[in-house]
Amino acid sequence: MARLVKREGKGPMEVKMGNVSKWICMCGLTNNQPFCDGAHKKTAGEEEGKTYQYNPDGTRTEVQ
Repeated sequence: MARLVKREGKGPMEVKMGNVSKWICMCGLTNNQPFCDGAHKKTAGEEEGKTYQYNPDGTRTEVQ
């Protein structure tokens, strides 16, 4: 089942465990949920107030 998930985060959230930092994905694009894999870099250039769909081939489409 496919689902559309709306996220507004454009970068990871740091969670500290003692002296170790873990980075949690806030954009929803990572292939390693819940951890960040750098996929949020794809959100660069998004315009405020617009909604985008990220396609399996890595492209982004504006949703009307």
